[in-house]
Amino acid sequence: MSLQNAHQQEPRTPWRSLTEILQTDFKVAADKIAEANEARQTSGRRLGETLVTMKVIPPETLCKALAAQRGLPFLDTLSDYATDAELLQMIPITFAKEYRVFPLQRSDGHLRVAVADPTDTRPLNDLAALTRDVIDLVVTSPDEILRTVNRAYESRAGEAQEFIEDIEEGLGTDLARSLEPADLLDASDEAPVIRFVNSLITQAYKERASDIHIEPFESELVVRYRIDGILYEVLQPPHKAQASITSRIKIMANLNIAEKRLPQDGRFRVRIAGKDVDVRVSTLPTAFGERVVLRLLDKASNVLGLEEIGMGPQILKQVTGMIQKSHGIFLVTGPTGSGKTTTLYAALTRLNSREKNIITVEDPIEYQLVGVGQIQVNSKINLTFANGLRAILRQDPDIIMVGEIRDRETAEIAVQSALTGHMVFSTLHTNDSAGALTRLVEMGIEPFLAASSIVGILAQRLVRRLCPHCRAPHPASMEMLKEMGLARNLPENATFYLGQGCEKCMDIGYRGRSGIYELLPVDEPVRELLLQNKDSATIRNSAIQRGMKTLWDSGLAMALKGETSLEEVLRVTQEEA
Repeated sequence: MSLQNAHQQEPRTPWRSLTEILQTDFKVAADKIAEANEARQTSGRRLGETLVTMKVIPPETLCKALAAQRGLPFLDTLSDYATDAELLQMIPITFAKEYRVFPLQRSDGHLRVAVADPTDTRPLNDLAALTRDVIDLVVTSPDEILRTVNRAYESRAGEAQEFIEDIEEGLGTDLARSLEPADLLDASDEAPVIRFVNSLITQAYKERASDIHIEPFESELVVRYRIDGILYEVLQPPHKAQASITSRIKIMANLNIAEKRLPQDGRFRVRIAGKDVDVRVSTLPTAFGERVVLRLLDKASNVLGLEEIGMGPQILKQVTGMIQKSHGIFLVTGPTGSGKTTTLYAALTRLNSREKNIITVEDPIEYQLVGVGQIQVNSKINLTFANGLRAILRQDPDIIMVGEIRDRETAEIAVQSALTGHMVFSTLHTNDSAGALTRLVEMGIEPFLAASSIVGILAQRLVRRLCPHCRAPHPASMEMLKEMGLARNLPENATFYLGQGCEKCMDIGYRGRSGIYELLPVDEPVRELLLQNKDSATIRNSAIQRGMKTLWDSGLAMALKGETSLEEVLRVTQEEA
């Protein structure tokens, strides 16, 4: 078979020039084509590339024109083709991405390939030589090929369990006994360990894990993933591989592999299926070796809007009114991992515009917000929340976000900023909304200053959402409801649901999380109680009497709708029940 002709097909229509096709079929103006022809004399690019660069036509139009010129079919989507695992194994992902080619189907000595540029013969000749097949072409847009490549290669990414036997074979008893840094470095360069760590991160990403825990004990090594806030044990690699796995992760995060006595923190970036993932690494020495935790942050994921984080219509309307005020403090409270930063990002996204100067000081910066100035706290150079906040005030901001109010100094500057015409967003670690007011007073803020500067406090928790594919009605026992004092508050024939577990949710019964909220508007009655130095319970009870919905009320409403389970609401609102 001639490789030169392997990819060529008989044209279905008389040959036409690209210029004629663009002018006739796609109505590209003749003067634009003339301008592109002139520009490409100096750039060395082809006509089509030049027109795309000049933004005269989109890349998809060029692909359609090239397909028409060669009589090839153009496909808007490749989703109708099933992924061929054997072809994916044969063709590296780097090759597919670089040349924008994707193998679709192989049968009877023919290989059907999707391409973005049918005039580029190099990858087609390589595929013909590799497969010894006749190459049949279809054309699609480069973006569609990239999406298909990422989706297909992600689905075939190996799971970590597959590499455990390789690790056991690759690690000898001499290596297991060795504790010298040089040997550990050599061990971490062994291919099985590298493949294991890579697949560990890939599998965690595929299963939507936020953290990976690698925990050594006396006689075993345990790997756990945190999925939707709950830890699940997923693997038990060989205990003798613990030092090698830890060293490999340290090398990736640029940590000191020789230092095993002190905690270390680092970070690295990886690409998984074309998406940037930021991995934060923390090591901690324990009695049986170093414990490692990896936090995964998907840089490509979009910041959620206020409408997408589970707020009911009433709270959404109130929160929107509060954050749009010209000055004041809006606080979000809750324990670590309750989604406070996500809520603040959603608020900033709602307010972000060219007319507003928005600056944040965070630890760490979790997501990049376009149009927002973000400062990373750095204690090593004394860039604290307080110092960062002082610097921000000299930048003429309209809206300020402080990642967390941790001390009196930060609290005082935040209050002064609000009183001098700035809108300040921040978080506090308190159990409920009213507790934030008394916490600020305990930090040393005068009650009259707190009362006059704070506009609203939002307490929140995250509950796991029931898997929509396997949830089923699950009547709660009246004994339990009476014990919790719920029976009299429920509508007749109230139905709760429970997840049964299925393939879609990895047999967990839950998939994804949503927020439940308690909003305390700091109005005149609340201010009066604060000025009288009343405790948080008094303030909270007063707000409830005037109609404030508690975290428990919000969670119960979700459970009655079948969005979560009663057990899940009880788990996250134990102090409320």
